[in-house]
Amino acid sequence: MTVRRDFKEPARCRPDLVIGRDELFTAARDQLTRGGSVLLHGPAGIGKSTVLRALAADYGEAARTVLRCSATESESHLPFLALADLFGLVLDEISDKLPVAQRTALESALTGRGESTLQRDGLALRLAVLSALRALAAAGPVLLVADDLQWLDSASAELLGFAARRLGDTPVQLLCAVRTEEQEYDRHLRASPPDTLAVRLNPLSRAQVSALLDHRGYTDLPRSTMREIHRTSGGNPLFALELGRALGESPTPPRPGEPLPVPTSLRALVLSRLDMLSDEARRTLLVASAGARPTLALLHAAGRENAEAETAQAAALGLLATEPEGPAVRFAHPLISAALYAEAPAQERRAAHAALSTAASDPIERARNLALATTGTDPEVAARLAEAAALARDRGAPSVAASLGLLAARHTPPDGAPAPDDRRLQAAEDAITAGEVDLARDIAREVLTRATVPAERIRAWEVVIEAAGQSLGEVDAVFPQALADAGDDPRLLALVHYRLAWRKLIVEGDFAEAREEAAHTADLAARGDDRRTELMALSFQASTETLMGHPNAPTTIKRALREPQDPYVACHHNGVGAARFRWLLMSDQLPEARSTITALLREVRRRGMVESEVHFQRFLAETELRSGHCGRALDLARESLRLARDSGIGLGASAMLASLAEASGGDVDRALALAREAAGKAEEDGDQMYVSRALAALGHARLVAGDAAGAVGSLRRVRELEQGLGITDPARGRWQGDLAEALVRVGEPGEAQDVIDVTREHALRLGRESVLAVLDRAEALVRAARGDHEAALSRLTSVQDRLAKLGYGLEEARAAFALAMLRTGRPGPTSYDEASRLFRRCRALPWLRQVDAAIAAAAPETVAVPPQTALPSDALEGLASMERQVAALVMEGATNREIAARLFISVKTVEATLTRVYRKLGIRSRVDIVRLAAGRHAK
Repeated sequence: MTVRRDFKEPARCRPDLVIGRDELFTAARDQLTRGGSVLLHGPAGIGKSTVLRALAADYGEAARTVLRCSATESESHLPFLALADLFGLVLDEISDKLPVAQRTALESALTGRGESTLQRDGLALRLAVLSALRALAAAGPVLLVADDLQWLDSASAELLGFAARRLGDTPVQLLCAVRTEEQEYDRHLRASPPDTLAVRLNPLSRAQVSALLDHRGYTDLPRSTMREIHRTSGGNPLFALELGRALGESPTPPRPGEPLPVPTSLRALVLSRLDMLSDEARRTLLVASAGARPTLALLHAAGRENAEAETAQAAALGLLATEPEGPAVRFAHPLISAALYAEAPAQERRAAHAALSTAASDPIERARNLALATTGTDPEVAARLAEAAALARDRGAPSVAASLGLLAARHTPPDGAPAPDDRRLQAAEDAITAGEVDLARDIAREVLTRATVPAERIRAWEVVIEAAGQSLGEVDAVFPQALADAGDDPRLLALVHYRLAWRKLIVEGDFAEAREEAAHTADLAARGDDRRTELMALSFQASTETLMGHPNAPTTIKRALREPQDPYVACHHNGVGAARFRWLLMSDQLPEARSTITALLREVRRRGMVESEVHFQRFLAETELRSGHCGRALDLARESLRLARDSGIGLGASAMLASLAEASGGDVDRALALAREAAGKAEEDGDQMYVSRALAALGHARLVAGDAAGAVGSLRRVRELEQGLGITDPARGRWQGDLAEALVRVGEPGEAQDVIDVTREHALRLGRESVLAVLDRAEALVRAARGDHEAALSRLTSVQDRLAKLGYGLEEARAAFALAMLRTGRPGPTSYDEASRLFRRCRALPWLRQVDAAIAAAAPETVAVPPQTALPSDALEGLASMERQVAALVMEGATNREIAARLFISVKTVEATLTRVYRKLGIRSRVDIVRLAAGRHAK
C-alpha cells in the first residue's frame, strides 16, 4: 500500500471532528464504504480539512493505494503540480504498464523535462492519467484525496476531471474538499465521478462552539462571551478558535457593549479588500458596524450622506450582503463587522457611536451608543442607561438589560445614587434571568470584595447561590457567611433561609426538613413585609408537600394563590404557577395541566426568563408524554435539552425527561445514554432529588430495551432512595408499575406484588387514579405468572378502559399489548392489531417494535408433540409453582419465547427455570418433559 507521509492523522483532528460533525462524517464514511466518492464543501475555516483528514485516516486502511494532493493559492499557477503530488511516488510502479506515448507524456509532465503542455500532449496526458489510475486499481482499491480544490492548477484539474468522468466501475474513489460560498460547488461536482456525494459543512451551533473551545482549553470564558464568540464567528470553527485564543491572551476582557477583540490573523483574512474602499466608504461601514441594526435611513441620520453609493461599493467587494428587497445593511459575515470595528482608532469609534446616539430611534440603542461615545463617569449618561436597562427588562431582554446595567455602573460616580454596586447587582440579577450564570456570579463576587451594607451583601450572596444551580453543595461555605451578614433582620434572614430550604432538599435529600425550612421562611418574610419571598417560600412548600404526598399540599397552594400576587413569582419555575401545575399533573388533570404550563411557557418567553423556559418546556414535554403524544413530547424534550446544553441550566433534568421521551417515541439506545448522563450529572451535582428521577428513567429505558434484570437493578435503587427521601406520592415518578413488571419478567412475582401493595396504599390515600390503573395492570401480570389467566385477562380489559378515560394514551396501549400477549396461544382472539393501532396513534416507535417482535415470537414452531399431554399425577411433584407452569407450557409445545410472553417473564428466566426442572427431574431436555407427560420415561 502506498501512502504519503502527510496522510498520517494528527492526534487532535478526530476529537475536533466529533464536535458537531458526527452525522455528516457518518454519511461520508458510508458513501466511501459503498464504493462512492465524496466532495466536502463550505466556506473558509468551516472545518473541511479536518473532516477530510479524519475520513482519510478512518477509511484509508481499506484502500491499497492512497494518493494525496493539497494545493495552495501561491502555487496554483504552476502547471501539473497537483499531478506531481499525486503520482510522483508511484510513477516507477506504473510507468512500464502504460503505452509508450502515454508514459512519455506523463513523465514529461511530472518531471518538467520536455516542456509537456496540454495543448501539445493533451490527449496522451489525459489517457495517461486514466491509464495510471486503472493500473493502480488493478492491484487493489485506490483512494485519491485532494484538499483545497479551488487552488488546483488548471492543467491538473482538467486531467483529473477527464479521468474521474471515465473511471466507471474501476475501484478508484475521490475524497475532495473545496472552498465554496453558498452552493457554488457544481463545477467541481461535474469534474467528479458520477456517484459523488456532495457534503456541505454548515456552521456549528453555540453548544458545539462551546464544546470546541472547551476541548482546546478555553474553559474559563463566561457564557455571555461564548455566545458573543458564536455570533461573531458565525459558527465557523476556525474563526471561533481564533477569537477564543485572542480572548485568552488578552489581559483585559472587552467592556460591556463592545465587540470582541479580533486577532490580526482574522483581520487579514476578512479585511483583505478593505483597502479598495474609499476613506468615506470605510467611515460609513464603521458606523454600520457600530450599530445594532444598521439601515440606510439610520446611516443617513448619522450623517453619512452618500450611504447608498458607499454601501453599494462595499457590496461589490463582497464586504456587505446584497439585499435589494430590504432596508437592512448586512455584513457578509459578522466577523467583517467585528474586524472593521477593531481596526478603527478609538477616537473614530467614539465618533461613530456619538452619531448613532442621536440618530437611532430606539431609546435602548441611543443609550448604548451614548455610553460607548462617553469616557469617564457621567450621572446623566448612567441614568439614561439604567432607564434603558429597565426598558429592556420589560421587553423580555434580560441579557441586554444586564449589559446596559454594567455600562450604567461604569458611568456612575462612586458617590452616585443609586451606587455603582447597586447597578452591578441589578445587572447580575438580570444575567441570572437570562441564564448567564457565569457573568452573574463574577459580578456578585466582585461586589462582595468591597460591600459592607448587609442588604447589599445578602443580595450578592443570593446571586452566588443562584448561580450554583443544582450544585448547591459547592457553595456550602456561603451559608454561614450569609446568615452572619443577615443578623436579626427577618427580611434578610428570609432570603437566606429560602436558599437553605433548597439545600435541605437538593443536597441532603430531606423533604421533611426542606418543608419545615420553607414554612419558616414564609413566616420570616411575612414579618419582614417581603411578599415576593413569602410567595416563593409558600410555592416551594406546596411543591415539596405535593411530591411528599403530604395532606397539606392543597391548603398550601391556596395560601400561595392569595392576593396580593407578584408577577415574577407567578411565572417563575419555582413559583406558584409551577406548584399548581405539578399538583394538576399528579392529580391526573392533564388538560388543565397542559393549558397551565402552556400559558406559563408563553409568559417566560416573553420575559426572556431562560431558566424558567428550560424547565417549562420540559414540563410541557412531560404532560404530552403522559397524554400519549410521544412524537410531540419527543420534539419538546429534545428542544428543552438543546436549550439546557446551550445555557448550562437544568441539564440533568432535561436529559432525564429526554430519556423518557426517547424510550417512548424515539431511540432506545439514546434513551439509555441520556438516562446515564442524567444520573451522572445528578451524582456530580450532589442532587439527591434528581438522582432518583434519573435512575427511574434508566430503569424505564432498560425495560423498553428488554433488559428486565437491568431495569430491576435501577428501580430497586429508586425505591430505596425515595423511601430515604420521604417521598410517598407514587405520581411523582410513576416508576412502581415498571418495577413490578420487570420483577415479574425475572421471575419474582412475590416482590412484584409487595411493590404493588405498598404503592396502592399511598395511591388510594391520595386519589391517584392513573397510578392505581397502572398498578392493576402490573398485578394482572403477577396473576398471569401465577397461572390465574382468566383473572389477569379480566383485570387488563378493565385497566385499558380506565386508562383510556383518564387520557393516558401510552399506558392504555401498554395495557392492550399485555392483553394481546396474554391471549397468545389460548383459545379466542390473539390479534395484536389493537395494540399496534394504539401505539401508532401515540407514535410510540419503540413499543411498535416490541409488538412486531411479539408477533414474530408467536409464529408456531414445528415441534413433534405426542397427542397425549395429560400429566401423570406424580410426574412433576417437587417442582415450585413457576417451574410447574413452565413445564406445563413445554408439554403444550410452547417455545421459550412463547412461555416468556405467556408468563410475562424474560427468556433468560425461562431458560434458568428449565435448567432447574431438568435437574430436579433427572432429565436432559424439553423433549424428556414431553415424554414424561406422555408416560414414556427417558432411559
